[in-house]
Formats: sequence, C-alpha cells, structure tokens
Amino acid sequence: MRERVTMADVARAAGVSSATVSYVLSGKRPVAPRTRAAVEAAIEELSFTVNVTARSLRTGRSSLVALFVPDIANPFFAQLAATLQEELRGLGLHVVVCDTRARRDEERALLAEAVQQRFAGVVITPFRLKPDDFKPLMDTGIPVVVSADVSFGPIDLVTPDARVATRRALEQVAAAQRRRIAMIAGPRDATGGDPRLKHLRALALQFGMSLPHELVVRGEHTREAGAAGFGELMNRRYRPDAVFCGNDMIAVGALDKAHELGIDIPGDVALVGHDDASFACLVRPQLTTIRYPAAEVGRAAAGLLTERLNGRKVHKTVRVKAEFVVRSSV
Repeated sequence: MRERVTMADVARAAGVSSATVSYVLSGKRPVAPRTRAAVEAAIEELSFTVNVTARSLRTGRSSLVALFVPDIANPFFAQLAATLQEELRGLGLHVVVCDTRARRDEERALLAEAVQQRFAGVVITPFRLKPDDFKPLMDTGIPVVVSADVSFGPIDLVTPDARVATRRALEQVAAAQRRRIAMIAGPRDATGGDPRLKHLRALALQFGMSLPHELVVRGEHTREAGAAGFGELMNRRYRPDAVFCGNDMIAVGALDKAHELGIDIPGDVALVGHDDASFACLVRPQLTTIRYPAAEVGRAAAGLLTERLNGRKVHKTVRVKAEFVVRSSV
C-alpha cells in the first residue's frame, strides 16, 4: 500500500520549507511566484492532497462551510451554492447546504448547529434573523458572511447595488406608457423590511409615478405567493398596469395567475422580476427582470470568507452590481 504523501515530502521535492508549502496552500502569507510555481509543480507530481482530518484535529474546526438559504428550490441559491463550492474547493473546504424555509426557528437552530459542529465558516441569506442572533457564532470566532439587502451589524456582507438597474426598469415601464405601478413584496416581518420596495417607491416619484400602500401586497418569496398576490391586485378597484416582484419566483407565480385570469402580459399588465434566475428566459413571455448575479455573489462570499480565514479582523462589505435585463414581459 502506497504511503500517504506529506507536506514534508512536497517541501523536499520543491526545495523549500514545510512552512512555505503551508503558505502556498493557505494563502496566509505572500510567496514569490517562482517559489509558488515550484511548490505547485511538486504537489502535482506527488499527487499531494491536504489531510483535512489532521487539520481539523489540529485547529479544532471542521473542513465544512455551511451555506444557509431560505429556499434551495430557487435556482438563484443553487447557483450561489455551486459557485461557493467551486471557489472554496482549492482550500480543502466543502460546502454543506441547508434550507431554512425562511423560518426563524430553523435559522436559529442551524446557527446553533454550526457552533456545535465548529464549522470552518458560515455563509447565510437570513430571512427572519436579528443581528443579536449571530453573537454566539461570532463569540466562537467562526467566520460569517451574510448575503442580504441589509446590514446585520459588524459582519461581512455581500449586498446588491440595484439603484441604477431599478431606475432603468422604471424608465422601460414609463416608455411603455404605464403609470399605475404595484409591487408584490416580501412578508412584513422579514428582517430589515423590504429594501427593494423602499427603493422602488422612492425612484418612482422621479418618474411621476406613485406606489400607494393599496397597490402593495405581501407574501413569502414563492411562486404560490406570487399567484395569490397578482390575483389580489387584479381585484383592486384601480388595477395597476405594471407589477414589480420581489424576486423571479414571485413573478412566475404572477404569470401563472395572469394566464388563469386571461390577462395578457405585457399587453394588459407589464411584469418585472428580480434576480434573473435561470428560468426567467424559459417562461412565456420571457421575464424582464433585474439581474442580481448569483455567481458573483458566491465569488464575493467566498472571497470574504477566505480573507477571514487568513486573519482579517475588520468587517467588510462587497456591493454586487445589478443589471436591468429587457425581455418580453414589459
């Protein structure tokens, strides 16, 4: 049976110290390009792999990173998970994905499990958590990255920069001669309210439009909630002629209900989604939406987590630019 190749074997083959090999693998310190190339060549020649079990025993922390999302059935979060795993694989880390179902009790239980299992890190899209809920995790020193529209205090954050994209969406709606806009927004008890609704309402005034409270309906970020919300809006005395949705799952539900009611999209009502999930271009009509690129969110989260694992102490925010995507529903 072939003996396991060790870091010392790689160091001898590359003509460097074991510490240098460790720096190449962890990224904790800069290594000269020529030296890095020699170490990487030795790793490949010897088929060296990191002994994650030994590292876990040494550090008291596992090689697992937890990704907690509110709805794994949403392709946005599937893409986020795939990108995060790809980015962290080279560090010998593996991603475990858990669906919180947007429930506060489930979110809190999973954070407690992350502490108990001493995960290497946590990436989370919180839905009903509060900033204080993160304290036990932070007290243990486990790095945390939040992907959300709002801040959760001194915690690394990946957040959308969607103001320009929202303005362009409103420009498109205005060009289509629509004036009565509505929104199917998220639930009222979601942490931080609904920043997407807040931005839309503020920008709409600049186009001579209003978004009155009676044309805002709320529900979970699901297809079913989208259908229910669209049906409710269509029963209002003054029907909207354009509907913005909190995400693309909601928008697809709105399309379902429009087809059921015989309402033409976009002839009778324009429809705008958010996120640009993979199915947005597959439905009919194809969904006009605000693209919040899940892959870029995953890369940003992986970068922040890696920096924390390498010793960064000060919290940091990364803003990922959103983009307006014109298709057929406006």
